[in-house]
Order: sequence, then C-alpha cells, then structure tokens
Amino acid sequence: MFGTYFRVGFYGCRFGDLDEQEFVYKEPSITKLAEISYRLEEFYAERYGDDVVEIIKDSNPVDKNKLDPNKAYLQITYVEPFFDTYELKERITYFDKNYNLRTFMYCTPFTLDGRAHGDLNEQYKRKSILTTSHAFPYIKTRINVIHKEEIILVPMEVAIEDMQKKTQELAFATNQDPADAKMLQMVLQGSVGTTVNQGPLEVAQVFLSDIPDDPKLFRHHNKLRLCFKDFTKRCEDALRKNKSLIGSDQKEYHREMERNYNKLKEALGPLINRKIPQLYRSLPAQTTQAQRNSYSRSSLRRVDC
Repeated sequence: MFGTYFRVGFYGCRFGDLDEQEFVYKEPSITKLAEISYRLEEFYAERYGDDVVEIIKDSNPVDKNKLDPNKAYLQITYVEPFFDTYELKERITYFDKNYNLRTFMYCTPFTLDGRAHGDLNEQYKRKSILTTSHAFPYIKTRINVIHKEEIILVPMEVAIEDMQKKTQELAFATNQDPADAKMLQMVLQGSVGTTVNQGPLEVAQVFLSDIPDDPKLFRHHNKLRLCFKDFTKRCEDALRKNKSLIGSDQKEYHREMERNYNKLKEALGPLINRKIPQLYRSLPAQTTQAQRNSYSRSSLRRVDC
C-alpha cells in the first residue's frame, strides 16, 4: 500500500505563480481518478468560485489560446512510476519499485486527424515521461515536475507493445502459483477467442500482410513478427496448463479454445513466417553499422519540455 500517483497541471492566470506548473501528487493506493478530481475541484472552487474552476477531461497537450482567460483549469492524469530497462534489473521487489521514485509516465492515444482512437493502422501513442525535483516518498505529498519528455510511437510500435503486453499476461497467468484457472481461462479467451475485436489476428493482418514501403519500419515489422511467434508459444503453454487444471465439466470448453487456437495459428502462419529479404542481405560492415545507427529509435520523436 505504497501509493498511487497523479499528474496535476494548473492553467489560467487565476492560479498566479502556479499557472502552467505541473505536479505529481502522491495519494493512498486505493484512490481513484474521480476522487482526487472531485477533491481538487472542490478545494479550488472554494477559493475562486464554482463557475471559475474547470477540469480538463483528457490528457492531451493543453493549448492555452483555446482556454477562457477568466477561468482556472485543472488537468489531472493517472501516472505510473517509470523505470529504464537497466533499473528493473536492480528494482526487483515490490518495495524497490515503490521507493526513491522521481520518474513517472502516462500514455495518450491519438490519431493524426485529432481523434483519440482510430483504426489499428492510424493509432498513435504519446508517452509523456515526467521527472520531479525530489523523490517519493517525501515530506510533501506533491512535488513539482522539473522535466518533461515526450515519445511518439507509430502505429506498428503501438501494436508491438500491445502484443508484448498480451504475451506477458499469458505468461503470468500460466506460471501463477497457486494456479488460478479462472484467470488463465479469461486471458486465454481474450487471446484466442474468435470474437475479439482488434485481436491478435487482426493486428497481424493489418501490419504483417505487406512489407512496409518505408525501410525504417523493416525492424519494427520483424520485431512484431517475432512477437507473434512468442505469443503463439505462450498460448500453447497456457492451453497445456489449463488442460491440467480443468474438470470433466469444462472439457468441451477447453476443446473449443484449442480449436480456436489452431485456427488462429493456421491463419498467422503465412504472416509470421515471411521474412523481409532486405534484413538478411550481406552488407559491407560500414553500411551495416550506419544503418544500425539510423534505426536507433528512428521512429521516436522526442520533445523536451
């Protein structure tokens, strides 16, 4: 029960020095977004008036030119502690992941035409990484943000993250001790179910049916292909585990999931077994090294604020 964290942005001249300032608030871990929104809205409404304070409902970047200069705006977003890969090697326990926290992240889905959500091939994601002036836990329950960084994920990278998440959920449910058959079946159904909208098969059909025209996406295409190979292996492991847990009353249900898995695997086969020839040609060492450098975070657009 270490805490839950929220980013709170203040916008409007009514706030004085707080205008355009951002803070990370530490709340009890059972706190919901609606609770802290209501509490802060009530607190500032008492100071400035009920008709003055307004909550910005989304987490998109705020354009001050579109705001009413006579009002005070609050933008409240749930954030999670963020760790680089090297940090996770040292932050192993639950305590390690909830102590000495200075970096937080929240994600905002968007499309290029302004909508929050769209088709798979037009769904982008903005990752906002915040760094605070001090580390939590701290003597104060809110700390100001001193640095903000944004990373833009293109649709294929969003698909890669989604497939990695599904695969991790399968692995966790399969290896859970003690085993939880209901949780395992729920995750399995969401992975191999035939009625899953924007499920694994649709993701593969959208991104793996054709080789990308942009060479910068070759690596992402190959990574997504390998993600699907890992995903199908985890599905197989989960089905094997589920078979050992069920009773006679669920055998038909299990056979149905096996049939769905076999259909999924058959449909995915041609998509995930096709490699991009350009990635496997023998190139001069100098060219290869130059390409590796260009591929490094090639599709990520960083914006330091």
